[in-house]
Amino acid sequence: MIHASLATGQRSLGDRDTVYPLFPPLTRGCPATSTGELAYPLEVGYDYDRVDRRLFDQGPGPDLARWAPLLPPLAAPTLGEGGTPLLELEGVFVKDESRNPTWSHKDRLNRVTVSAAVAAGAPGVVVASSGNHGASAAAYAARAGLPAIVLASAASPPAVQAFVRAYGARVLSVPAERRWPLLREIVDRLGYHPVSNQTVTHTGHPFGPEGYKTIAYELFLQLGTVPAAVFAPTGYAELLFGIWKGFTELRLLGLSETAPRMYACESAAGGPHAHALGTGAPAAIVGTGPSAAYSILCEVGGHRGVLAIRESGGEAVRVSDDDLRAAQRDLAGHGLWQELSGAAGLAAYRRLGRAFDGPVVCVATSSGFKDFGVGERTFPVTENPTLEDLR
Repeated sequence: MIHASLATGQRSLGDRDTVYPLFPPLTRGCPATSTGELAYPLEVGYDYDRVDRRLFDQGPGPDLARWAPLLPPLAAPTLGEGGTPLLELEGVFVKDESRNPTWSHKDRLNRVTVSAAVAAGAPGVVVASSGNHGASAAAYAARAGLPAIVLASAASPPAVQAFVRAYGARVLSVPAERRWPLLREIVDRLGYHPVSNQTVTHTGHPFGPEGYKTIAYELFLQLGTVPAAVFAPTGYAELLFGIWKGFTELRLLGLSETAPRMYACESAAGGPHAHALGTGAPAAIVGTGPSAAYSILCEVGGHRGVLAIRESGGEAVRVSDDDLRAAQRDLAGHGLWQELSGAAGLAAYRRLGRAFDGPVVCVATSSGFKDFGVGERTFPVTENPTLEDLR
């Protein structure tokens, strides 16, 4: 079985006939198709004719290197990401990404993006993040022996800020409007490798969604078939696009005949992808209102999510905080404590209220300990407890 990467280059999502070499990663979007108002991301292409189909004879398990031929070069060591469980709850399947090393789906992305930093010889990595992404990038940078700078939101939960600092990253809590200008300055002046977005509409790192597509490979093996629909919590839609790409590759390789409908599960207080789809735009920027689901509350959307939804015949579903809290409680009642944003998949599936001819998967992205207020509440001590206290 071939274990080396079969990646061949980068391809523009603004014009798929526009291709670039694999390195350097074009972290500021496609130079040929992007404009001052719209940035088009890139995706990684592969020599699919050389992929050994026996790659999919193995069972799902940790370490993304098991999918190395269909990933960019993995130059950074693993922390045991991937291989997360798929649990059936009340007629739907829940893919629990909180079981990853830093307790979120971001570990799949950062195994790949930090590998890009190592392969490019970067002196360090820099990330602008409100929580999960920053912690994951810091952990994988530490594992690879690279310094990391995390530009955190001053409003992110204190427990999450402590979590990010635990990995030895240099963490600066800065106002949101300063995070991205400062990130670009760190990239330009210090040469650090960016694993966050730098463009007017979202492009992010071109290698990032490649890590997420391994969720599709795992679902295919765990279910023994392709699901009818996948509901994914959606901020910038890298997760949504990555899963969609994984299923399109399974079809391209002749391993499946179908692909699922993809559903972007966005906060009702924002929803840039729902707005783009409703207006026919390739991407959109919207205003946001208050929401406790900070991980999916985004003003800036990107073309990846719009593409995945349109090509799959899916939709963008906006959910309220009340929808999210109800889904979060029900997941916890089955033993799965998810961050409020992480419950968006189940919340959107319920909000849509539609029957599907085949398995439905709701991706649950992150541990509940990352929510606002966790650890702040105190509970009364029952002196001299008796059975009557329990009754």
